[in-house]
Amino acid sequence: MSLQSGLDALKQKRYQEAVELLEQFCRDCVEHDSSDYLSAQMWLMKAYQATGETEKAKTLCQKLMMSENPQARSWAEQASQSFRQTPATQSNASQKAGRAATTGMKLAMGGVGGSLALASGVTMTLLFGMVLALGLSLVFIIGSDDPLQGLAIAIGITLVFNIAAFFISPFIMDLTQGWLYQTRWVELAEVETLSPETAKVIRQICEQKKLKMPRLGIINDQNPTAFTYGSLPNSARLVVSQGLFTYLDDDEIATVYAHELGHIVHWDFAVMTVASTLVQICYLIYITARRLGRGGGDSKIKDAMQTAGLVAYVFYVIGTYLVLYLSRTREYFADHFAAESTGNPNGLSRALVKIAYGILEEGSRTQEPSRLIEGTRALGIYDHKAAASTGTAYRISSDTQKIGRVFLWDMFNPWGWWMELNSTHPLTGKRVRALSNYAEQLGLPTEFDMGRVIGEGKNLNKSRLYGNFFLDVVLYGAETIGFFVGLVMGVILWSSSPNTGLVIGAPLIGLGIGILVKALVMFPDYKQAPETDILTLMSDPYASPLRGQPAKLEGQLIGRGDAGYKFGSDLKIQDRSGMLYLHYASRFGPIGNFLFGMKRVQSLIGEQVGAVGWFRRGVAPWMDLIQLQSENGTIVNSYHRFWSFILGGGSIILGVVLTMFLSSR
Repeated sequence: MSLQSGLDALKQKRYQEAVELLEQFCRDCVEHDSSDYLSAQMWLMKAYQATGETEKAKTLCQKLMMSENPQARSWAEQASQSFRQTPATQSNASQKAGRAATTGMKLAMGGVGGSLALASGVTMTLLFGMVLALGLSLVFIIGSDDPLQGLAIAIGITLVFNIAAFFISPFIMDLTQGWLYQTRWVELAEVETLSPETAKVIRQICEQKKLKMPRLGIINDQNPTAFTYGSLPNSARLVVSQGLFTYLDDDEIATVYAHELGHIVHWDFAVMTVASTLVQICYLIYITARRLGRGGGDSKIKDAMQTAGLVAYVFYVIGTYLVLYLSRTREYFADHFAAESTGNPNGLSRALVKIAYGILEEGSRTQEPSRLIEGTRALGIYDHKAAASTGTAYRISSDTQKIGRVFLWDMFNPWGWWMELNSTHPLTGKRVRALSNYAEQLGLPTEFDMGRVIGEGKNLNKSRLYGNFFLDVVLYGAETIGFFVGLVMGVILWSSSPNTGLVIGAPLIGLGIGILVKALVMFPDYKQAPETDILTLMSDPYASPLRGQPAKLEGQLIGRGDAGYKFGSDLKIQDRSGMLYLHYASRFGPIGNFLFGMKRVQSLIGEQVGAVGWFRRGVAPWMDLIQLQSENGTIVNSYHRFWSFILGGGSIILGVVLTMFLSSR
């Protein structure tokens, strides 16, 4: 794709075509420091303005203002003046929901998030107890003649691990952050040049809370994110990416910093550092005990080691879910702190949605997901896996009602609650709803009309929502249920007429039936799949991670779906309404997936395609691919149902054969 063709389209006022050509050139360009790439970015900004995509133009302009090329930087600074003069920008600004005239007003949480102190206390007590119990078991296994001495040793082990984790882990984080992401430590003055209100908020909160200024870091990555870590509030680190300043307005950036300062004030980073370390200790003890239990030596010690390993693993699983619950709770309280400190809950609502949009935009410009976003998922202000639906809605819609519809799934679909159990962050819709409640307490109009969303949610078909959910939960175990039902039936028939074939064959038949029933629900008939777009799919409040929804999409393949994996077989498709992951499955299993990722994926990236598949919605939405067809006639088939039918049918046939064969003997 040539740069000149894009410029020609722009000169001839074929603006939409110019956008597509210039976007394609930027994606294909390998050298992002080249003059051609920078020129394409400049003209793409003009094309965005011409098509009315002011937000995209503004974002691109801000990125160019951070360029190392002085000419591009100077050009962008001059161009930025136009945003202050365009009616579109003024119109967008006037649509923003307001903020409180004063800050510091106490806001009731209304039960949102539970109790942070209780969650922290219970989590830390249970985790400490787990490690103590494991320490005791290991000490007694080794063999101690004095139980009191063994208890003292176990307590000492626990304290040493906790203290070491508490004080050493931040320095390890400093090293890894610098190595992986090249974190640049800056003074408050530099932050003030990028966001004046942010500097004001930092000074205000530090003064009010008698808090030492945290160490401020910036990562040169356009994916917007922010996180804190450390051991003590007065030695905390607060790190953001450059993308935060690119995608968010001044007041929105300030609310994000206030959110992170809330984590520091609440000691969240310290509690999470220790809690996460204790969970890892449980896992390490499990691995060690399991390895020792498999070795030679005294059988009594081996049995004890195996028991300790099992207990450690149970503690590890329980501890993991406790830490996830604590993580979600601390996010609610940090949001609340930001709303009180800035008097601008609407600003944080916008920030969360724009961060999702920024992650989606950056993902559309690169062929592989960001390692920064993947690597800081638990620490960051936003779970990037939830970005696709919210970012897609914001990307194409200035109507907050359409954006709000995407939140219906978060708040009312029981799968949302189920999926949230495994997430470090609350679902976006629930956070925005809480922030809207704070705005109402301040007497402000809300950024997103969550009242309308709640009203629409109450009118959803509850029997369809919950009936499908409970049925799907059962279907997740259809193979196991089928096997045991078959076993019971075989035993009952055998008791009335002894037949070894029934006892062996019936469970296999039940297993096969279970596999086929589950496959038919997961992968229904797709011949009448409707043509739709990504936003429409993501706005469906009834969507399920198990019950596939046949759909046809048209868009462009823009990259791989696997973070940092050059031979990944999954793809990303983008249409005018958003981006979605396509999950490929070869008929030859993992080996076929690897070969497809190695040999064919790269040649498909950049192609305009039609895609047929089964849409699914979890924290992150995706589509199980059936077929891709590119404009040049290339066809790619995917075989998600293939192995289900082979295994299900094979199990039934084997069960019938064994029943007949053994019955005839």
